[in-house]
Amino acid sequence: MAILIFFAFLAGIVTILSPCILPVLPIVLAGSVGEGKKRPLGIVAGFVLSFTFFTLFLTILISRLGVSADALRNVAVVVILFFGASLLLPQLQVWLEKLFSRFSQLAPREQKDGFGGGFLLGISLGLLWTPCVGPILASVISLALIGSVTSTALLITLAYALGTGLPMLAITYGGRRLLDKTPWITKNLKRIQQLFGVVMILTALAIYLQWDRRFQTWILTVFPNYGVGLTQLENIDAVKARLQRLNGVTDEDMGRPLFEMKEEKVYPVAPELAGGTQWINSVPLRFDDNLQGKVVLVDFWTYSCINCIRTFPHLISWYEKYQDQGLVIVGVHSPEFEFEKSQANVMAAMEDYGITYPVVMDNDFRIWRAYHNRYWPAHYLVDKEGRIRYTHFGEGKYEETENKIRELLGEEALPANGVVADTTPTRPQTPETYLGYTRAAAYTLENRLSRNQVAEYDFTASLPADAVGLKGNWLVSEEYISAQATGASVSLNFLAQTVHLVLAPEGSEGKIEVLLDGRPLPRQYWTDDINESGFILVDESRKYDILDLGGDYGRHTLELKFDAGVAAYAFTFGS
Repeated sequence: MAILIFFAFLAGIVTILSPCILPVLPIVLAGSVGEGKKRPLGIVAGFVLSFTFFTLFLTILISRLGVSADALRNVAVVVILFFGASLLLPQLQVWLEKLFSRFSQLAPREQKDGFGGGFLLGISLGLLWTPCVGPILASVISLALIGSVTSTALLITLAYALGTGLPMLAITYGGRRLLDKTPWITKNLKRIQQLFGVVMILTALAIYLQWDRRFQTWILTVFPNYGVGLTQLENIDAVKARLQRLNGVTDEDMGRPLFEMKEEKVYPVAPELAGGTQWINSVPLRFDDNLQGKVVLVDFWTYSCINCIRTFPHLISWYEKYQDQGLVIVGVHSPEFEFEKSQANVMAAMEDYGITYPVVMDNDFRIWRAYHNRYWPAHYLVDKEGRIRYTHFGEGKYEETENKIRELLGEEALPANGVVADTTPTRPQTPETYLGYTRAAAYTLENRLSRNQVAEYDFTASLPADAVGLKGNWLVSEEYISAQATGASVSLNFLAQTVHLVLAPEGSEGKIEVLLDGRPLPRQYWTDDINESGFILVDESRKYDILDLGGDYGRHTLELKFDAGVAAYAFTFGS
């Protein structure tokens, strides 16, 4: 634990240089010009406590209070706006310091040490501080997401925040000493304070409008190597080993491919497939009972995930070829969206894709957590003694995986022509694009989302690459958007060969019209989900194939016009 705490502290110190921090540095610099000698200390103290608390407990806080993370972020923006205004208006600053003196009762009213105001500003910074985290803090955050907050996680996060606080304190006190030693600055201090007030207000507005995220993207586009290497100090072997223990992985080889292991290593025992809500195509299976002596491929999947769907032909082929030789495939269905928790929907998807091997519904993510899994799809290959011998995350490496299956079954190596064609995309493409507000990241600034309420949107400008625009009346929910009037549309600037969209009817059915680059979709790009009238009929909750450009892979603008009562979840792509 001491090693993780030490390196978390070092990682916090260097995080001040990361590109993700640049947009909020003006707020730190502004801490130099406020009144009160203890103002910098207040900023750092507020930041350390706020960052530690919200990193560990934000997920719990949101679920218990029903308050969104963006709402808390907007509160922080208002506080920063207020402090910026206080630098512009001296009377407001006086009132603010008196307020904190009365509130804290730690100092006489006439004493303006600035600690209280700085503390509140630091709390706001803790909410806005989103560093480009390395593996240490990322592991702590992943534990917090599933409600596993330990004393070790608390100490690591606190060490990270303290490390970040040191350069922050140096910046604020360094700026203050510069002010004190430079006569010209001293004479013009009032104007400089007002200038920083303007900077704080502009920074707060930029954060509210999410321009800070665009600024980060621009920095990394112009200077692609900026920030590279800042997390390398966290990648040493000693840190990696302790991170595995922090995440509950007791064997250092958990999750490592077979070819990386030495013969004398003991392979980790596969966790039992316990805690599922329902089994399909099978009675409940256990490694210590009806799976003894079998080679088992555990596949984590969810039925609307295009990456999972592209693995199905390989899984089905393996099951058909090797089940008589002792292979059992167990699909662990861990749902990405709420409608995927329906057993009827999962069974319909299995029938559509031809899945006949056993599937366990993992609606509560108990099996997911037992395997410390983080991916869809993920494959864990278990030998006849119940030990994990090979893992692979994502698509691809099908021939390698099949050869591992044959090896554990005692078969010879796979012939070169014995595998299903690998359809894993190899060309650049637009990333998976979520439409519900919880994970939305691609909407244009014209489409500031009104959450959980019907609103009219009017996207009119040209779309940047990989951006989404809305028109018409929409209800934007956590996971999806729902058309509230016929003709409501979604536009997307994409790079891919194929486009897919997870859709669901809110009534019996509804239809969607597809336009490409402002015109009806040419017939040669139609998919099996487009009927003879040129529409997509949405009559069940699943992934729909929107278009297939074939050899015309490239960047285009897609527009989808919806009937009222059709919900859209996420775009996925293929190339």
